[in-house]
Amino acid sequence: MGTQPQIPLEPRKTPVQARSTVTVEAIYEATFQVLLAVGPDSLTTTRVAERAGVSVGTLYQYFPNKQSLLLSALEKHLDRVVSAVELACRRNHGQQVSTMIESVVEAFVDAKMERSDISMALYATAVGVQERALVNKVGKRARTAMASMLATVPDATFADLPFTSLMLFSAMGGATRAVLEAGSSPRMVRLLRKQLVLLCRGFLMSVADQA
Repeated sequence: MGTQPQIPLEPRKTPVQARSTVTVEAIYEATFQVLLAVGPDSLTTTRVAERAGVSVGTLYQYFPNKQSLLLSALEKHLDRVVSAVELACRRNHGQQVSTMIESVVEAFVDAKMERSDISMALYATAVGVQERALVNKVGKRARTAMASMLATVPDATFADLPFTSLMLFSAMGGATRAVLEAGSSPRMVRLLRKQLVLLCRGFLMSVADQA
């Protein structure tokens, strides 16, 4: 039996010139809009190209197929969220736990809620092997940044920083997704910001070895 050909999922090329960058950004935004309008099953490259105002041929210069386009859009969104977390972690090295958590939770929630519609739309796409691998890869970046930050706490230590960071990031992601799926009203988002800080701070203080 012959081997099934692999479907290419990586973008064909990376935009370098300003015009190319604008084109790709338009394609991403169109992808998000079509996702919101019809969902991932009914999304097609033709619909995305029409919404972006480009030809299908132009879209295929960057994304060889629908799967590649959706995976790249998911990666763009996840990278934006995790980059915000990484920056907050770097800025809070050496701070008290309470200060660290407030800053990191704020960065995470702000990034997810900046385009809450996109966050929700992309949840429906993160179901395949490639997508789950991407979520894990990007999540590892956030956990590594948090572990590095927690290692600098001046008055406490953590016996297992990787696992502690895994639990912390999972709590942030799970609580935020629950609020998004429940409608993410302004009141719910306000409560999320406040209570997620309390949840994460309480968890860290309960597992820390006090100096």
